[in-house]
Amino acid sequence: MEEDSFRTILKPSEEVLFKDKNSKFFGYAFPIDNEDVVKEHIEALKKQHHQARHWCYAYQIGTETIAYRANDDGEPSNSAGMPIYGQIQSFEVTNILIVVVRYFGGVKLGVGGLINAYRTGAQLALEASKIVERTINIDYLITCEYDLMNKVMRVVKEKNLNIVNQKLELDCQITISVRKNDAQAIHDIFESIYKVEIKETEH
Repeated sequence: MEEDSFRTILKPSEEVLFKDKNSKFFGYAFPIDNEDVVKEHIEALKKQHHQARHWCYAYQIGTETIAYRANDDGEPSNSAGMPIYGQIQSFEVTNILIVVVRYFGGVKLGVGGLINAYRTGAQLALEASKIVERTINIDYLITCEYDLMNKVMRVVKEKNLNIVNQKLELDCQITISVRKNDAQAIHDIFESIYKVEIKETEH
């Protein structure tokens, strides 16, 4: 069986703080669905921490095709973004953005110190988040004439399917959401009912 679930967070974490040699590292985790919101979260943190020196981050989006980015924001190469991204991988979460904001405390930490500080900031943010498991679903639009509605609804009930949308008129349309691993079997059941149409839809 393919994996048809993923781990993510539903709401932003609480702010966490890690200190090392007078430098302060504030960590945040945000649930995200697309790359456009990344900038909004960073801008908001820049307003909130306008005296900070660095706003380093990493994110990952997607389940089957993964998009990710790690940004050092002026810190030495791979000393900030990648350690943050490493924690995303280690906690096995996706659809998430982690930002660690640094206030420089006057003492250089060296690359090893930075890697440790950014990794810890990300880890604390993840530990402060509620991680949940979500299923990867496929949506189907089922279309039939009204007199076949009972047959369709019987399958929906028997298989305990999740109805996302329905329009019951002369011809009825129901959108159902099915776990990926069950999708083909459910598709075949509906397809085998005479005069019932089923097709996959975009989320």
